[in-house]
Amino acid sequence: MTTVLVSAAGAPGTAALVRALRENGERDVRVVGTDMADRAVGRHLCDAFHLVPSGSDPGFADAMLDVVAKEGVDAILPQSSYDLLGLAESKGRFDDVAVMVASAEAVQRSNDKAESYALLDEIGVPGPRWKRVVGGEAIAAAARELGYPGEEVAIKPAFSSGSRGFRILSAGADRREQLLKNRPGVAEALRLEELVELLGDDDTPLLVMELAEGLERTIDGIAEGGTILLGHPKTRESMRAGLAMYFATLEDDWLMELAGKIVEALSLDHFFNIQLVGDKVIEINPRISTIVYQEDLNLPWLGVKHALGEISAEELAENQDRVRSSRRALRYFDQVEWDEN
Repeated sequence: MTTVLVSAAGAPGTAALVRALRENGERDVRVVGTDMADRAVGRHLCDAFHLVPSGSDPGFADAMLDVVAKEGVDAILPQSSYDLLGLAESKGRFDDVAVMVASAEAVQRSNDKAESYALLDEIGVPGPRWKRVVGGEAIAAAARELGYPGEEVAIKPAFSSGSRGFRILSAGADRREQLLKNRPGVAEALRLEELVELLGDDDTPLLVMELAEGLERTIDGIAEGGTILLGHPKTRESMRAGLAMYFATLEDDWLMELAGKIVEALSLDHFFNIQLVGDKVIEINPRISTIVYQEDLNLPWLGVKHALGEISAEELAENQDRVRSSRRALRYFDQVEWDEN
Protein backbone atom coordinates (compact mmCIF):
# COMPACT_ATOMS: atom_id res chain seq x y z
CA MET A 1 0.00 0.00 0.00
CA THR A 2 1.29 3.44 -0.98
CA THR A 3 -0.29 6.62 0.40
CA VAL A 4 -0.20 9.72 -1.81
CA LEU A 5 -1.27 13.15 -0.58
CA VAL A 6 -2.84 15.25 -3.36
CA SER A 7 -3.00 18.94 -2.44
CA ALA A 8 -5.56 21.42 -3.80
CA ALA A 9 -8.02 18.54 -4.07
CA GLY A 10 -10.69 20.87 -5.42
CA ALA A 11 -8.70 21.54 -8.61
CA PRO A 12 -10.32 20.66 -11.96
CA GLY A 13 -7.95 17.75 -12.60
CA THR A 14 -8.55 16.06 -9.24
CA ALA A 15 -11.04 13.40 -10.36
CA ALA A 16 -8.86 12.14 -13.21
CA LEU A 17 -5.70 12.29 -11.10
CA VAL A 18 -7.18 10.33 -8.19
CA ARG A 19 -8.52 7.71 -10.60
CA ALA A 20 -5.12 7.39 -12.33
CA LEU A 21 -3.29 6.92 -9.04
CA ARG A 22 -5.70 4.18 -7.99
CA GLU A 23 -5.79 2.46 -11.37
CA ASN A 24 -2.02 2.09 -11.64
CA GLY A 25 -2.11 -1.66 -12.37
CA GLU A 26 0.53 -2.48 -9.77
CA ARG A 27 -0.69 -1.97 -6.21
CA ASP A 28 -3.28 -0.43 -3.94
CA VAL A 29 -2.87 3.31 -3.53
CA ARG A 30 -4.54 5.27 -0.78
CA VAL A 31 -5.19 8.91 -1.73
CA VAL A 32 -5.34 11.66 0.90
CA GLY A 33 -6.70 15.01 -0.25
CA THR A 34 -6.07 18.44 1.24
CA ASP A 35 -7.67 21.76 0.37
CA MET A 36 -8.49 25.10 1.94
CA ALA A 37 -12.17 24.69 0.98
CA ASP A 38 -14.51 22.22 2.67
CA ARG A 39 -16.50 21.80 -0.56
CA ALA A 40 -13.51 20.58 -2.56
CA VAL A 41 -14.48 17.52 -4.56
CA GLY A 42 -11.50 15.67 -3.09
CA ARG A 43 -13.44 15.42 0.15
CA HIS A 44 -15.67 12.89 -1.63
CA LEU A 45 -13.22 11.25 -4.03
CA CYS A 46 -10.21 10.68 -1.77
CA ASP A 47 -9.86 8.02 0.93
CA ALA A 48 -9.26 10.75 3.51
CA PHE A 49 -9.57 14.52 3.39
CA HIS A 50 -8.18 17.36 5.52
CA LEU A 51 -8.77 21.09 5.56
CA VAL A 52 -5.52 23.08 5.55
CA PRO A 53 -4.70 26.81 5.34
CA SER A 54 -3.91 28.42 2.00
CA GLY A 55 -0.47 27.77 0.60
CA SER A 56 0.61 31.32 1.43
CA ASP A 57 -0.42 31.00 5.09
CA PRO A 58 2.52 30.77 7.56
CA GLY A 59 0.85 27.70 9.09
CA PHE A 60 0.53 25.81 5.80
CA ALA A 61 3.66 23.67 6.15
CA ASP A 62 2.84 22.74 9.77
CA ALA A 63 -0.66 21.70 8.75
CA MET A 64 0.68 19.54 5.95
CA LEU A 65 3.18 17.94 8.33
CA ASP A 66 0.30 17.07 10.66
CA VAL A 67 -1.61 15.41 7.81
CA VAL A 68 1.48 13.48 6.74
CA ALA A 69 1.96 12.15 10.28
CA LYS A 70 -1.70 11.25 10.81
CA GLU A 71 -2.14 9.51 7.46
CA GLY A 72 1.26 7.86 6.99
CA VAL A 73 1.87 9.67 3.71
CA ASP A 74 4.62 8.39 1.41
CA ALA A 75 4.52 11.11 -1.26
CA ILE A 76 3.05 14.60 -1.69
CA LEU A 77 1.77 15.59 -5.12
CA PRO A 78 0.79 19.31 -5.23
CA GLN A 79 -1.71 20.51 -7.83
CA SER A 80 -1.76 24.25 -7.11
CA SER A 81 0.89 26.88 -7.85
CA TYR A 82 -0.06 28.50 -4.54
CA ASP A 83 1.07 25.41 -2.58
CA LEU A 84 4.48 25.07 -4.19
CA LEU A 85 6.61 27.64 -2.39
CA GLY A 86 5.46 26.64 1.10
CA LEU A 87 6.27 23.01 0.34
CA ALA A 88 9.58 23.82 -1.35
CA GLU A 89 10.80 25.97 1.54
CA SER A 90 9.84 23.27 4.07
CA LYS A 91 10.90 20.23 2.06
CA GLY A 92 13.63 19.27 4.52
CA ARG A 93 11.10 18.98 7.36
CA PHE A 94 9.23 16.10 5.71
CA ASP A 95 11.93 13.50 6.48
CA ASP A 96 11.47 10.43 4.25
CA VAL A 97 8.37 11.70 2.47
CA ALA A 98 8.81 12.33 -1.26
CA VAL A 99 7.70 15.94 -1.77
CA MET A 100 7.26 16.36 -5.53
CA VAL A 101 8.23 19.98 -5.87
CA ALA A 102 11.17 21.83 -7.41
CA SER A 103 13.57 24.05 -5.45
CA ALA A 104 12.22 27.18 -3.77
CA GLU A 105 14.28 29.31 -6.16
CA ALA A 106 12.81 27.57 -9.22
CA VAL A 107 9.28 27.87 -7.83
CA GLN A 108 9.73 31.56 -7.05
CA ARG A 109 11.09 32.35 -10.49
CA SER A 110 8.37 30.35 -12.23
CA ASN A 111 5.48 31.79 -10.21
CA ASP A 112 6.63 35.39 -10.66
CA LYS A 113 5.70 36.03 -14.29
CA ALA A 114 8.12 38.93 -14.62
CA GLU A 115 10.93 36.65 -13.46
CA SER A 116 9.72 33.98 -15.89
CA TYR A 117 9.76 36.35 -18.83
CA ALA A 118 13.15 37.71 -17.86
CA LEU A 119 14.44 34.13 -17.86
CA LEU A 120 13.00 33.51 -21.33
CA ASP A 121 14.82 36.60 -22.59
CA GLU A 122 18.06 35.41 -20.99
CA ILE A 123 18.01 31.94 -22.57
CA GLY A 124 16.67 32.99 -25.97
CA VAL A 125 13.26 31.33 -25.72
CA PRO A 126 10.43 33.28 -27.42
CA GLY A 127 8.06 35.03 -25.06
CA PRO A 128 5.89 38.14 -25.25
CA ARG A 129 7.35 41.61 -24.99
CA TRP A 130 6.58 42.80 -21.48
CA LYS A 131 6.87 45.49 -18.82
CA ARG A 132 6.52 45.09 -15.05
CA VAL A 133 4.70 48.12 -13.64
CA VAL A 134 2.80 49.42 -10.63
CA GLY A 135 -0.05 51.94 -10.77
CA GLY A 136 -2.36 53.25 -13.44
CA GLU A 137 -0.04 55.83 -14.98
CA ALA A 138 2.81 53.34 -15.35
CA ILE A 139 0.39 50.88 -16.97
CA ALA A 140 -0.67 53.55 -19.46
CA ALA A 141 2.93 54.35 -20.40
CA ALA A 142 3.83 50.67 -20.80
CA ALA A 143 0.71 49.95 -22.88
CA ARG A 144 1.52 52.78 -25.27
CA GLU A 145 5.12 51.63 -25.55
CA LEU A 146 3.84 48.18 -26.57
CA GLY A 147 1.64 49.64 -29.31
CA TYR A 148 -1.67 50.65 -27.72
CA PRO A 149 -4.09 51.93 -29.03
CA GLY A 150 -3.14 50.61 -32.46
CA GLU A 151 -2.43 47.16 -30.98
CA GLU A 152 -4.29 45.26 -28.29
CA VAL A 153 -2.14 44.40 -25.27
CA ALA A 154 -2.64 42.18 -22.24
CA ILE A 155 -2.31 42.66 -18.49
CA LYS A 156 -2.16 40.25 -15.57
CA PRO A 157 -0.78 40.20 -12.04
CA ALA A 158 2.92 39.44 -11.75
CA PHE A 159 1.93 36.46 -9.61
CA SER A 160 -1.11 34.54 -10.78
CA SER A 161 -2.27 31.04 -11.61
CA GLY A 162 -4.13 30.02 -14.73
CA SER A 163 -6.05 32.91 -16.28
CA ARG A 164 -6.74 34.71 -12.99
CA GLY A 165 -6.48 38.48 -13.44
CA PHE A 166 -5.82 38.28 -17.19
CA ARG A 167 -7.44 41.06 -19.22
CA ILE A 168 -7.07 42.45 -22.72
CA LEU A 169 -6.65 46.19 -23.26
CA SER A 170 -8.38 47.20 -26.46
CA ALA A 171 -9.21 50.66 -27.76
CA GLY A 172 -12.25 49.09 -29.41
CA ALA A 173 -13.63 47.42 -26.27
CA ASP A 174 -17.42 47.71 -26.23
CA ARG A 175 -18.75 47.42 -22.67
CA ARG A 176 -22.39 47.46 -23.84
CA GLU A 177 -21.78 44.55 -26.20
CA GLN A 178 -20.00 42.60 -23.46
CA LEU A 179 -22.78 43.30 -20.97
CA LEU A 180 -25.54 42.10 -23.28
CA LYS A 181 -23.82 39.16 -24.99
CA ASN A 182 -21.05 37.71 -22.83
CA ARG A 183 -21.61 34.89 -20.39
CA PRO A 184 -20.70 35.56 -16.74
CA GLY A 185 -17.06 34.71 -16.11
CA VAL A 186 -15.85 35.59 -19.61
CA ALA A 187 -12.74 37.78 -19.43
CA GLU A 188 -13.78 41.22 -20.64
CA ALA A 189 -11.66 43.59 -22.68
CA LEU A 190 -11.08 47.03 -21.22
CA ARG A 191 -10.10 50.36 -22.64
CA LEU A 192 -6.89 51.77 -21.16
CA GLU A 193 -8.71 54.78 -19.72
CA GLU A 194 -11.10 52.49 -17.82
CA LEU A 195 -8.25 50.48 -16.35
CA VAL A 196 -6.29 53.55 -15.26
CA GLU A 197 -9.38 54.92 -13.51
CA LEU A 198 -10.05 51.56 -11.87
CA LEU A 199 -6.53 51.01 -10.54
CA GLY A 200 -5.41 54.52 -9.68
CA ASP A 201 -2.42 54.21 -7.35
CA ASP A 202 -2.99 50.53 -6.53
CA ASP A 203 0.40 49.01 -5.64
CA THR A 204 -0.20 45.51 -7.06
CA PRO A 205 2.67 44.58 -9.42
CA LEU A 206 1.26 43.95 -12.88
CA LEU A 207 2.61 42.84 -16.22
CA VAL A 208 1.70 44.76 -19.34
CA MET A 209 2.59 42.57 -22.27
CA GLU A 210 2.24 41.85 -25.93
CA LEU A 211 -0.99 39.95 -26.63
CA ALA A 212 0.16 36.51 -27.79
CA GLU A 213 -2.20 34.96 -30.33
CA GLY A 214 -2.56 31.56 -31.97
CA LEU A 215 -3.10 27.94 -30.95
CA GLU A 216 -2.50 27.20 -27.28
CA ARG A 217 -0.10 24.33 -26.58
CA THR A 218 1.61 22.95 -23.53
CA ILE A 219 4.49 20.63 -22.79
CA ASP A 220 3.89 18.30 -19.84
CA GLY A 221 6.50 16.10 -18.30
CA ILE A 222 8.69 14.85 -15.50
CA ALA A 223 12.19 16.20 -14.92
CA GLU A 224 15.17 15.49 -12.71
CA GLY A 225 17.94 17.98 -12.06
CA GLY A 226 17.01 20.11 -15.04
CA THR A 227 16.68 17.27 -17.55
CA ILE A 228 13.40 16.12 -19.06
CA LEU A 229 13.01 12.39 -18.50
CA LEU A 230 9.55 11.90 -19.96
CA GLY A 231 7.11 14.27 -21.57
CA HIS A 232 5.17 15.39 -24.60
CA PRO A 233 3.41 18.44 -26.07
CA LYS A 234 -0.34 18.77 -26.45
CA THR A 235 -2.86 21.32 -27.64
CA ARG A 236 -5.09 23.24 -25.22
CA GLU A 237 -8.47 24.03 -26.75
CA SER A 238 -12.21 24.71 -26.24
CA MET A 239 -11.91 27.15 -23.35
CA ARG A 240 -14.60 27.47 -20.68
CA ALA A 241 -14.16 29.94 -17.84
CA GLY A 242 -10.40 29.95 -18.41
CA LEU A 243 -10.11 26.14 -18.47
CA ALA A 244 -9.22 24.11 -21.54
CA MET A 245 -11.70 21.31 -22.21
CA TYR A 246 -10.07 19.49 -25.17
CA PHE A 247 -6.50 18.31 -25.67
CA ALA A 248 -4.65 16.58 -28.51
CA THR A 249 -1.25 15.00 -27.94
CA LEU A 250 1.39 16.25 -30.38
CA GLU A 251 4.72 15.10 -31.76
CA ASP A 252 6.86 18.24 -32.03
CA ASP A 253 10.64 18.25 -31.58
CA TRP A 254 10.81 22.06 -31.49
CA LEU A 255 8.45 22.26 -28.54
CA MET A 256 10.40 19.59 -26.65
CA GLU A 257 13.70 21.39 -27.32
CA LEU A 258 12.19 24.65 -26.11
CA ALA A 259 10.91 22.96 -22.94
CA GLY A 260 14.31 21.39 -22.41
CA LYS A 261 15.97 24.83 -22.35
CA ILE A 262 13.53 26.11 -19.73
CA VAL A 263 13.70 22.99 -17.57
CA GLU A 264 17.52 23.14 -17.66
CA ALA A 265 17.67 26.86 -16.85
CA LEU A 266 15.45 26.40 -13.78
CA SER A 267 16.95 23.02 -12.85
CA LEU A 268 13.43 21.67 -12.45
CA ASP A 269 12.56 18.44 -10.69
CA HIS A 270 9.38 16.35 -10.83
CA PHE A 271 6.34 17.51 -12.78
CA PHE A 272 6.27 20.57 -15.02
CA ASN A 273 3.90 22.25 -17.47
CA ILE A 274 4.99 24.91 -19.95
CA GLN A 275 2.29 26.82 -21.83
CA LEU A 276 2.50 28.62 -25.17
CA VAL A 277 0.13 30.79 -27.18
CA GLY A 278 1.23 30.70 -30.77
CA ASP A 279 5.02 30.43 -30.61
CA LYS A 280 5.42 32.43 -27.40
CA VAL A 281 5.80 30.92 -23.92
CA ILE A 282 3.37 32.57 -21.48
CA GLU A 283 3.44 30.25 -18.42
CA ILE A 284 5.95 28.05 -16.61
CA ASN A 285 4.30 25.80 -14.03
CA PRO A 286 6.60 23.58 -11.94
CA ARG A 287 3.74 21.25 -11.03
CA ILE A 288 1.41 18.68 -12.51
CA SER A 289 -1.33 19.99 -14.77
CA THR A 290 -4.02 18.37 -16.92
CA ILE A 291 -2.73 15.02 -18.13
CA VAL A 292 -3.69 13.15 -21.30
CA TYR A 293 -3.78 9.56 -20.06
CA GLN A 294 -3.04 6.37 -21.94
CA GLU A 295 -3.77 2.83 -20.78
CA ASP A 296 -0.04 2.10 -20.99
CA LEU A 297 1.32 5.51 -19.91
CA ASN A 298 0.22 6.78 -16.49
CA LEU A 299 2.39 9.87 -15.97
CA PRO A 300 1.26 10.63 -12.39
CA TRP A 301 1.97 7.11 -11.22
CA LEU A 302 5.34 7.00 -12.98
CA GLY A 303 6.21 10.33 -11.35
CA VAL A 304 5.29 9.01 -7.93
CA LYS A 305 7.37 5.86 -8.42
CA HIS A 306 10.36 7.91 -9.55
CA ALA A 307 10.02 10.27 -6.58
CA LEU A 308 9.92 7.27 -4.23
CA GLY A 309 13.10 5.89 -5.79
CA GLU A 310 11.36 2.82 -7.19
CA ILE A 311 12.38 3.50 -10.79
CA SER A 312 15.52 5.22 -12.02
CA ALA A 313 15.77 8.16 -14.37
CA GLU A 314 16.79 5.77 -17.14
CA GLU A 315 13.82 3.47 -16.52
CA LEU A 316 11.44 6.41 -16.51
CA ALA A 317 12.88 7.73 -19.78
CA GLU A 318 12.32 4.35 -21.44
CA ASN A 319 8.59 5.13 -21.44
CA GLN A 320 9.05 8.01 -23.91
CA ASP A 321 8.45 5.72 -26.91
CA ARG A 322 4.98 4.92 -25.57
CA VAL A 323 3.67 8.46 -26.14
CA ARG A 324 1.00 8.33 -28.87
CA SER A 325 0.35 11.50 -30.85
CA SER A 326 -3.09 10.11 -31.74
CA ARG A 327 -4.30 10.51 -28.13
CA ARG A 328 -7.13 12.94 -27.33
CA ALA A 329 -8.78 14.07 -24.09
CA LEU A 330 -12.17 15.72 -23.59
CA ARG A 331 -12.98 17.22 -20.21
CA TYR A 332 -16.58 17.33 -19.05
CA PHE A 333 -18.66 18.23 -16.02
CA ASP A 334 -19.73 15.61 -13.47
CA GLN A 335 -21.08 15.81 -9.93
CA VAL A 336 -21.23 14.01 -6.60
CA GLU A 337 -24.07 13.78 -4.08
CA TRP A 338 -24.08 13.24 -0.32
CA ASP A 339 -26.13 13.67 2.84
CA GLU A 340 -24.82 16.00 5.54
CA ASN A 341 -24.68 14.38 8.97
